Amino acid sequence: MSSSQPFIPSSPISPSAGHLRKSKFTYRHLSQLALSSAVCPLRVIAHIDLDAFYAQCEGVRLGIAEDQPLAVQQWQGLIAINYPARKFGLSRFIDISEAKKLCPSIILQHVATWREGDAKWAYHEDASAQIATHKVSLDPYRLESRRILSTIKDVLPAAPVQRVEKASVDEVFLDLSAQVHSILLERYPEISGPAPYDDPTESLPRPPTTALDWNTDALVDLDNNETEDDDPDWDDIAMLVGSEIVRSVRAAIRERLKYTCSAGIARNKMIAKLGSAHKKPNQQTIVRNRAVQQFMGGFKFTKIRNLGGKLGEDVVAKFGTEEVKELLDVSLPQLKSKLGDDTGSWVYEIIRGEDSSEVNSRTQIKSMLSAKSFRPTINSSDQAVKWLRIFVADIFSRLVEEGVLENKRRPKTINLHHRQGGQMRSRQAPIPSGRPLDDENVLFEIAKNLLGQIIVDGRAWPCANLQLSVGGFEEGPTGNRGIGGFLVRGEEAKAMKRESEDHASEHGETRAEKRPKNEHGAIQRFLSRQGTSHEDSDEDISSTHSNMPPIPPHVSSDAQQPECDDGHPQPASSDTFICSECQNTLPVMRREEHEDWHFAKSIVAAEKGGPSHQAWTACGARPKNPTATRRLGASKVSAGHSQKKVAKGQSRLAFG
Repeated sequence: MSSSQPFIPSSPISPSAGHLRKSKFTYRHLSQLALSSAVCPLRVIAHIDLDAFYAQCEGVRLGIAEDQPLAVQQWQGLIAINYPARKFGLSRFIDISEAKKLCPSIILQHVATWREGDAKWAYHEDASAQIATHKVSLDPYRLESRRILSTIKDVLPAAPVQRVEKASVDEVFLDLSAQVHSILLERYPEISGPAPYDDPTESLPRPPTTALDWNTDALVDLDNNETEDDDPDWDDIAMLVGSEIVRSVRAAIRERLKYTCSAGIARNKMIAKLGSAHKKPNQQTIVRNRAVQQFMGGFKFTKIRNLGGKLGEDVVAKFGTEEVKELLDVSLPQLKSKLGDDTGSWVYEIIRGEDSSEVNSRTQIKSMLSAKSFRPTINSSDQAVKWLRIFVADIFSRLVEEGVLENKRRPKTINLHHRQGGQMRSRQAPIPSGRPLDDENVLFEIAKNLLGQIIVDGRAWPCANLQLSVGGFEEGPTGNRGIGGFLVRGEEAKAMKRESEDHASEHGETRAEKRPKNEHGAIQRFLSRQGTSHEDSDEDISSTHSNMPPIPPHVSSDAQQPECDDGHPQPASSDTFICSECQNTLPVMRREEHEDWHFAKSIVAAEKGGPSHQAWTACGARPKNPTATRRLGASKVSAGHSQKKVAKGQSRLAFG
């Protein structure tokens, strides 16, 4: 039977047939990605930077169109310029009059300021002319920064997958590694299983995707030895997933808060930060691992973080260049010989795009500073104290936002810096931990004391600059309750009392009356104790009991004798007895104590010449100590000859 399909010969067998393509990344690298390891080659870090942040804040607050030129003014200078205004050649280094010449339609908004006597910062129309009496406040921008940070955290998964670091008021780092890992496992189940032979060094299979859609992202050109025709590997896939996450974060900020931001996505923090500034505004740049050398070669290394200060100047002086591509030709031994082993090794790695610093998810404030440079200088303590009041109000308003009133966080130290001429002096003091920071007066009094210490040292005037700061923040206790939390009040207390009384009545319990601290029952028990000697007592028992009430202390004064219908006393039950002396009905368990009381009373009566022990014998009881009466009389005789020293905390009774 012939086949209906023509025979097609197979293609020649390739030498590599039967072998799956392998990735240069291993299962161990994939595991490191899940842990957000700083040494993982698949790592994905993003840096989000708000575009002309201060200018955006004022534009959103005032409801100004986004294409309207706007700049934020501080005294006679500009501290932020939006992108429409930058098209006219404006920069932060020009003054107000020059800015208006270059861009007549520009809107200039002065920053908020603190004014002496005000309880809060505000926007003042004449602030630019009040440099001597006003102080700049950046609180409006800090508040918006917190809203943006909160939005970012809402979009991302919860911790520990979420790792967010607030780098400054308008910059945030994101470590997206763990989130990218979970998405990769969902999209590519072939890498979700265990490593072959349980060997983590086994290579991952190559990604099935051969073309990646980067949407509208700005892609940095690949290195010279790389081409776009090469199939992507897992690091490219990870970067693509990271770019999707960042795009959703930026969209949420735009939609909820009306702010635009730029972003950089790369394998570490240093490259991501450079990437966010590569294409602005409102764009994001992807720096793939295969494009790092090409990207870094176009920078001056003085633009790299930590290389723009004295270290950068030192490198330029010793090597005669500030271009990364020229410094790449310098060998490691040469760098070490001129910069030192540690610094030379660090520079060698950093210009090649190597950075293992971690994203620190702790975003809480570590210190707060309020300062003022005086033009003209101030020349008296009264002027300085007025500025301290403003500094304290400024800092305290920020402490309230940090939760100081709820005891969530509070600073431990306060510092005052004073500059007179070219000399800067500082004083520090602890903030009492046992005293609540419920108002600014606590900080103000400490600040005044620190200023007084500086003035006493001399040469305090004229003062060119004052700075007040707090630091050493600590977390407040959690789960603790004040004493009020252990108390019940109002209806709850009444309900608990009724419940207790109901419980007692159900079980036949009676509530004993509260006795005075110097209760008589203790004396009676003392008198009736077997073998008790009274020779060493310096108290007069007759004086102690001369005002003894007619009813024993353990019997209520308003208690009434139970009666039958005929008016005679009701017979005692098995749990009670009727005292034949006082005709009171008492519980059997109190009979011995009650008899001791009558016994002591009979002794007092006998010593005063009254009837003898008839009352005691009428009760049918016998003294526990037959010689108690005899010893009592002896104690009175010996008391006059053996007066003992009164012990500490006691007082001698005055006997009549």
